[in-house]
Amino acid sequence: MAAISTVTIRRARRDDVGAIVAMLADDPLGSARERIEDPLPPFYFRAFDRVEADPNIHLVVAEDGEGTVIGCLQLCILPGLSSQGALRGLIEDVRVATHRRSRGVGEQLVQWALDEARTNGCKLVELFTHNTRVDAQRFYRRLGFQPSHVGMTWRF
Repeated sequence: MAAISTVTIRRARRDDVGAIVAMLADDPLGSARERIEDPLPPFYFRAFDRVEADPNIHLVVAEDGEGTVIGCLQLCILPGLSSQGALRGLIEDVRVATHRRSRGVGEQLVQWALDEARTNGCKLVELFTHNTRVDAQRFYRRLGFQPSHVGMTWRF
């Protein structure tokens, strides 16, 4: 498939929440944890408002040339004491609309996040992907990420 060259990456807006949640739900893992309803449950908008209010969280979307949201990503800038007090970036929730995958959108989103993390003074960027997402792991390795941790989850 041909790459999509006219992708615009911009800060997410409240009216993007439905498209973002639809992409989050568009795989076996996401479909089990997200709720796609019309209207969208209000907790998604409350969560968006909290994200939007935090200056250390950058929720962005990728738009195609027609203004359709076709991807999303969240970058968190985290202060800490480890690594000599270095700021670190955490990339989360990278998604590309199913019909737009393998066309460079995810790579453009991740490159945006790396550039933004560097601009914000981060000394490293981390991301986590579920152990069943083998294609995603291959994608991140191709971009230069190295496996370095074992992730653990505790759910309440």
